[in-house]
Amino acid sequence: MALLDDTDVAAFLEDHSGWTREGKEMRSTYEFGDFSDSMGFVTRVALAAEKADHHPDIDIRWNRVSLTLSTHSEGGLTQKDLDLAAICDALS
Repeated sequence: MALLDDTDVAAFLEDHSGWTREGKEMRSTYEFGDFSDSMGFVTRVALAAEKADHHPDIDIRWNRVSLTLSTHSEGGLTQKDLDLAAICDALS
């Protein structure tokens, strides 16, 4: 899968304000009412990620879940990352 150019990533970030780019990765943090809601979100993300065969790094802090996306095999951001980021936004 081809790496995205800066223009493609910037266009995505304009439409998905919760995501930021940090080098070869994209990150977003979601906040929930409590730990149970956070874990429910993580479960939904895990199922979607497995279906997409693309897995984010996940950090859980009680009512906050941070996701980091990058296509490690390609060394940066690909369309898989944008697709999964959009799915995660819809699941939150």
